[in-house]
Amino acid sequence: MSNGSIISRTTNYIFSKDFVKYICSTHFWGPVSNFGIPVAAVMDLKKDPTKISGPMTGSLIVYSLVFMKYATAVTPWNPLLFGCHFVNECAQLGQGARYVNYWYLGGRDKALKDGTAAPLPEKQ
Repeated sequence: MSNGSIISRTTNYIFSKDFVKYICSTHFWGPVSNFGIPVAAVMDLKKDPTKISGPMTGSLIVYSLVFMKYATAVTPWNPLLFGCHFVNECAQLGQGARYVNYWYLGGRDKALKDGTAAPLPEKQ
């Protein structure tokens, strides 16, 4: 198989009715619009751990697990939807680990000792 045939087949598929139908479907735009959640979670991985909500992070971990399972059950199988929830699951597990480390495994005590601890968030 030559590179020309791969490029030709890819080009033919991109301009095919099936691809246009896919791009215009909810199987494409649903996951694409849902990618805002994992993108935000990945961007938050470096932010102050005092701003992480433990209950919300736990909820998002469960949500992503449930919807990864759902993504494997829809017909036709939607790898974009699965990928969206997989990325979110990984990011939320990272946030959850940061939360547990800071509040329960000595991360805050170390930050206080180093003088880098952020002030506690105000109760609203």
